[in-house]
Amino acid sequence: MTSEAIERPGVSVPSIKFLGRDLTASIVVFLVAMPLCMGIAVASGVPPEKGLITGIIGGLIVGAFAGSPLQVSGPAAGLAVIVFELVRDQGLSALGPILILAGAIQVVAGIFKLGGWFRAISPAVVHGMLAGIGVLIVVGQFHVLFDAKPLSSGLDNLAAMPGRLLGLSTDIRATELAFFLALVTIGSMLGWEKFRPQSMRLLPGALVGVVVATLLTVALGLDVAKVAVPESIFAAITPPEDGWLARFANPSVLTAALAIAFIASAETLLSAAAVDKMHDGVRTDYNKELRAQGIGNLLCGFAGSLPMTGVIVRSSANVQAGAVTRLSTVLHGAWILGFVALLPWLLRTIPMAALGAVLVITGWRLVSLKHARHLFKDYGVLPVAIWAITLIMVVATDLLTGVLVGIGLTVLELIPNLRRLRLKVFEQRDGEAHAISLDGAATFVTLPKLSATLDRVPSNAPVRLDVSKLDSVDHTTAEMLRDWFQRRKAAGNPVELRGQRDQIAALAA
Repeated sequence: MTSEAIERPGVSVPSIKFLGRDLTASIVVFLVAMPLCMGIAVASGVPPEKGLITGIIGGLIVGAFAGSPLQVSGPAAGLAVIVFELVRDQGLSALGPILILAGAIQVVAGIFKLGGWFRAISPAVVHGMLAGIGVLIVVGQFHVLFDAKPLSSGLDNLAAMPGRLLGLSTDIRATELAFFLALVTIGSMLGWEKFRPQSMRLLPGALVGVVVATLLTVALGLDVAKVAVPESIFAAITPPEDGWLARFANPSVLTAALAIAFIASAETLLSAAAVDKMHDGVRTDYNKELRAQGIGNLLCGFAGSLPMTGVIVRSSANVQAGAVTRLSTVLHGAWILGFVALLPWLLRTIPMAALGAVLVITGWRLVSLKHARHLFKDYGVLPVAIWAITLIMVVATDLLTGVLVGIGLTVLELIPNLRRLRLKVFEQRDGEAHAISLDGAATFVTLPKLSATLDRVPSNAPVRLDVSKLDSVDHTTAEMLRDWFQRRKAAGNPVELRGQRDQIAALAA
């Protein structure tokens, strides 16, 4: 039995039968989320408790009515760079109004059903953006490994990296101790992930690394920088200052809000699509998810915390741990709240270098060369060039510029089809089968219409797809079709192709 039997559109009915599985999964997600919430806050240039507040809101509030029941929301590494720059340039007090406006934009986008358009963003752009963010996190958090603060830009951080290593000496002081703890964290984290017993496969490596480094710090009384959190998590809630509405007249605030709303929505909905591949339960309602994320970011703005997105690491842990309903996501927020409310002293024993080490590994994993190889092998040079240029622009300029340049480059894929950009989608019943025929060019411009049609097909209905009049398929649409074919095949409902084009046939194989 899947979650499809428990959750229906607009309705959430937790079942006692699945309570044990959701309870266990929520604990696993909580253990994964704790170090990441604090580490991402540190990478964003704000106190660790700001990330914890976002994690609590993402669980308790957004988890309760999200459009993707098994997706977990919280602070994301993908927004750490842009938040760091905002706090550096405009101050922490500007973050609240920016998030309030960004959240409102997301709610409005969800109301007007714009969620499907975010799926039309090229995978090359998204993965290039994530790779660029990964590089920036690695070169920034590298300095935290030495109990130092990141510099003002990615290029500055990159240039200063050799000096950090060359500055180490045999005279053991705080810098050397912090770097030692960072290496212990990375070694413990990677070693655990490689050699952990099957019975403990759900215990996250990040948690193991942080615990080992913390125990060493306490046992040896090491004098290194540690996490600073207030006695009460509620004391960390900082509502916007008086006159915050006037900030909306500031063009830089408007630009930042649009950037966060766009990037957070894209990351959330692409993460939700990835989560859908991991289970056979309820599929994501993208517009409902967008509205839920908007409400979450509105609340984060009023609480003075970090922005949130749907996050793939915590979401995949949730699915792998056996979660069946949204109860798991909600409970993980409750565990975070209970932990930081009752045991804040324990958090203050964690060395900052350990959190920096976790983020270095997290950033490194965002740089997915595997995806670049996949793009080259299946779609040729242009998507790989888009990926690489997006990555370089994110590192060399800023996140929004890199993404906009990448999106601009995807327009080049339209050039061969300028005379016939339209895609006609015909849909009808053919006996027991669901018949769909395509006529024209399948590009990212027409992807929302095509994906909406495919998503309407009943999961257990035979499908006949006629592509005899399909002129071409770009890589963005091809990736969406690949996911759809694989999902149908996994459910035991393969698609019958008619007028097979080689590219489509390869995707359906």
